[in-house]
Amino acid sequence: MAVVMSMHWARAAPEQYDTVRDAVDWEEIPAPGGQVHVAWFDDQGLHVTDVWESQQAFETFFTERLAPAIQKADIPGTPETTFSPLHRRFIAPDVRGAA
Repeated sequence: MAVVMSMHWARAAPEQYDTVRDAVDWEEIPAPGGQVHVAWFDDQGLHVTDVWESQQAFETFFTERLAPAIQKADIPGTPETTFSPLHRRFIAPDVRGAA
């Protein structure tokens, strides 16, 4: 069952996110089971919303690829992460690639 993963990381900075993204290279080598990824920053830190084919797919990606890069980027604290069953997904036909 597809899930929505929501993450809030209060102490992560944009530069650290970019360092992790570059190290993991998920835009060129997509994670198995990863379907959609959006990330943004506000005065409360980093926010991420993903759609995954399953919670297990995200946890495998986190353990094998993401966690080592996070450790190297030295991001303090621990993110708040929740999973919810996906009810519906729509991606506009003309939307492609990274912003």
